Formats: sequence, structure tokens, C-alpha cells
Amino acid sequence: MISKIKIKDLGVVDYKSAWDFQKEYHKKVMLGVEPDTLFFVEHEPVYTFGKNADKNHLLQSADKDVKIFNVERGGDVTFHGPGQIVGYPIIDLNRYVKSVSWYMRTLEEVLIKTLATYNIEAQIKEGLTGVWVGDEKIGAQGVRISRWVTMHGFALNVNTDLTYFDGIIPCGIFEHGVTSMEKILGKKQKIVSIKNHIAKLFNQAFKINKSIKVA
Repeated sequence: MISKIKIKDLGVVDYKSAWDFQKEYHKKVMLGVEPDTLFFVEHEPVYTFGKNADKNHLLQSADKDVKIFNVERGGDVTFHGPGQIVGYPIIDLNRYVKSVSWYMRTLEEVLIKTLATYNIEAQIKEGLTGVWVGDEKIGAQGVRISRWVTMHGFALNVNTDLTYFDGIIPCGIFEHGVTSMEKILGKKQKIVSIKNHIAKLFNQAFKINKSIKVA
């Protein structure tokens, strides 16, 4: 029997500390000494590049005060910052479905269903990762999977300052823009409520206990 996935909200954490924490926790899950866990965090403004990212997608106009990190996830360049929910699921897919595409589509499904609870109609775009509202991206994904244990994860723009995206070609996609829940709904959203929706839907998607709340 699969035990329920633990949900832990780490609050506001600087990117380097969260990255180091992920790597250590990832090792412990691989060793079977820590449970599958979805961590929520919020970061200071940072740009991160995936392992195969094009460095030219950081534009000359980018804010020079924003730190840059080159990380081992897939995907291109993205932005993390205040008002954005970042989720780091560190889970062993040996206990679920050993498929990278299944895992990516499941993360997208969780965000799409979360947005639907706010009457935001989101969808995927064929050939592209992430979650979209029209032609604007609202949720991004980038993961690393080693021995079928995941790290890194997803980001959902809630009350995010979207001007930071002007300094990059987000995810290397030239022809589309970005959006946020605040922009669509016309007012700031309660982030803790959204996290609880994501936690519940995450457990449903992975066939786990459905009544869990953010710790």
C-alpha cells in the first residue's frame, strides 16, 4: 500500500538554500529514509537555467540585481519570485508510474484543476510543457529524475510581478507571453488557499489521501 504524500510548506526560502535542501532530501528518499513529500516554497527574485538552456535567452534588459542559477533540471530559463507558488515534489515514481511523460502531464493536470476552482480555464499546448491560459503561460515545469526519484518541479504565477519575465525569453518560447492569477482575476489571491487546493489535487492525482492540508 502506498502511504500518503507528505505536504510541507517551507515558506520564503532563498533559492540556494532550497536547492541544497532538495538535493539532500532527494538522497534520503532514494535511500528510503524519508517519505515522499511535496514542498511548497516562495523565493526571492531569481532566474534559473536548466541543464540544456540557451544562455542567450537571458536578455540585456534583465535586472542585474537578480541572481542567476544553473541547475540540473530540464527546461530552459525561467523566473522565480515573490507571489509565485513553487512546488518541489520529491517522490519515488517506483511507487506510482515509471514514466517521465506521465509525471509531467500529471503535474500539469494538478495546476489545470487548481485553476479551474477559480474559474480560470487553463490547458496544455501540444509540444510544449507547462500550463497555459490562451497564449499566455501561467504555470511552468522543470524536473530532474534520478533512479525514478524526482526533484525540482513546478511554478504557478499567482501574485507574481510579471515585469521580471521581460528580462528573459521564458522557457525559450519567443511567440507567447506570461500571465498570473492576479492579472486574470483582477485582484491579489490568497496564496495559502491555492496551496491547499494544489495539495488536495496532488494527492488525488497520485491516488493518495485526499483530505490533506498544508502543514
